[in-house]
Amino acid sequence: MITENAAQSEQSEDFYQSRNGSKPKIIPRVDPVVYAQTANPGLIAEDLQARYEQQGFLVIDNVFNEREVDCFKQELKRLNDDEKIKASAEAITELSSDELRSLFKIHEVSPVFKRLAADNRLAGLAQHLLNDRVYIHQSRLNYKPGFRGKEFYWHSDFETWHVEDGMPRMRALSMSIILTENDQHNGPLMLVPGSHKKFVVCEEETPENHYSVSLKKQEYGIPSDECLASLVADGGIVSANGKPGSVLIFDSNVMHGSNSNITPWPRSNLFFVYNAINNRVTWPFCGLLPRPEYLCSRKNIRVIEPRPFIAAADQLIYA
Repeated sequence: MITENAAQSEQSEDFYQSRNGSKPKIIPRVDPVVYAQTANPGLIAEDLQARYEQQGFLVIDNVFNEREVDCFKQELKRLNDDEKIKASAEAITELSSDELRSLFKIHEVSPVFKRLAADNRLAGLAQHLLNDRVYIHQSRLNYKPGFRGKEFYWHSDFETWHVEDGMPRMRALSMSIILTENDQHNGPLMLVPGSHKKFVVCEEETPENHYSVSLKKQEYGIPSDECLASLVADGGIVSANGKPGSVLIFDSNVMHGSNSNITPWPRSNLFFVYNAINNRVTWPFCGLLPRPEYLCSRKNIRVIEPRPFIAAADQLIYA
């Protein structure tokens, strides 16, 4: 068990100071984006890897077939219909309703998604890009229900994971599996190309237990209007539209957000955050107590061994 003193003594130098009273500003990234020394065509084509390094994200179509997606959707519905799960701390409802907004720790809550997190198309690719063994830093389902699914404001995941979780460096990435069609109408994820190569220092300090509010509506750890305008002026904004079965890969530091969903169609995605084992979290850089385990794997860190699988009609069977 990690004690407070031990964890604080493990903390490394803070290369990305934020929410410490400094004025908002943009500083250069000092970490690589792709840590792999060579390409691996069996996992990702060289031109796609170069595009990921340049823009900070990549949408790959048809990673999962229709039968696999149906399997994931069945599990999504099962979790949403489980009142015990919906009443748990891992379940986050919308600010103005009891509809499920996000469900965290799905790689432990769901046996199906636990096996999916180890799939070679996800974990193997993450291991390659980060050039290290990997583990799940965080996992979640974002339901973004129709009619009243609220926005996720602009932010860099790394800024939060660094300040509030103690993730030392930018050696993590997210894999988002698209379960329902993401189009221009139902609040798709929007990203700023190239923003991952800059770090936005956010103002003000982090309140205690900030996560209890930020998961419904984030007000700290967001860029100033001037910093966001500067990033967008340089890179523009791209919507990550995609069909079910597509996968969005995005760097931990890319600036992203999404609009509200006022259409009848939900925008449901799975998220697995892979972190390099040599980048595991220390003590939060804000000096506050760590966030709960369901938001940040700290005690239950398990290295993933990537595996291929075959999807049966209603379950995942691994080879």
